[in-house]
Amino acid sequence: MFTNGCFDLLHPGHIRLLEQSRSLGDALLVGINSDASVRTLKGAERPIMPQAERAELLAALEAVDVVAVFDDLTPQSLIAAVLPAVLVKGGDWADDQIVGRAEVEAAGGRVVSIPLLPGYSTSGLVAQIRQKY
Repeated sequence: MFTNGCFDLLHPGHIRLLEQSRSLGDALLVGINSDASVRTLKGAERPIMPQAERAELLAALEAVDVVAVFDDLTPQSLIAAVLPAVLVKGGDWADDQIVGRAEVEAAGGRVVSIPLLPGYSTSGLVAQIRQKY
């Protein structure tokens, strides 16, 4: 299994996605955006946590077997190299926008969309912290 994201501030939505992803097979590889790619995607004030710390936290979770950092804006190259049997994305991604879908399906794998846990987002947490403090 493979899933990916920035995972800047871990929250229950991340944990549920990772646990559900891991339940689909024997091992879960999590790709995380490098600090440079997070800055490009989310803005100059992100990430809040450096990539090494984000990777360490994810690797400590029981559901996660391997963490790989990628520098590109998408995990396309990593997915193409690994060709996971199952590619998992959160339900906020439209089927036709899931990066790596074509490669995984062409190799006989499948793509699974997992509904997001309502009320949780890193951007929302950052906004709450900024507003409150």
